[in-house]
Amino acid sequence: MKKAILFFCTLSLSAMFLASCSKEDEGEELRLSFKTGGSYVSADTTIADGTTILIGVEGETEKAKDPIIKFNITESVNGALGSTIYTEDLEDTEYEYDLSYTLDDATSGNTHDLTFTITNRDGLNEQVSLTVTVQ
Repeated sequence: MKKAILFFCTLSLSAMFLASCSKEDEGEELRLSFKTGGSYVSADTTIADGTTILIGVEGETEKAKDPIIKFNITESVNGALGSTIYTEDLEDTEYEYDLSYTLDDATSGNTHDLTFTITNRDGLNEQVSLTVTVQ
């Protein structure tokens, strides 16, 4: 009987130990959002050729041991494969960037998808994007 009680106590302690060591929800540790207010564009927009707009992003991670290590901006025109227009290697828990974007496209109706991506040391990514359409 004592062995059974000892076995169940050991089993219970082991279960509590394993439960306390489980990984946190990693989907919430990395955040990226557009800056809003002022002259920032933070949603899909339509502008004329030659117009310059300001797009700002703010990123952060909750874990200092998994800092943001890369920031990347890609541009895709009319759904084609995106190309990198800016990239930066980092080592920080917070990051912000302002992109002064001048539309250089005279073809009305063309769409330019801009995707902003941050990556942490674990390889997790967070992205935000918006579409700029030629007027």
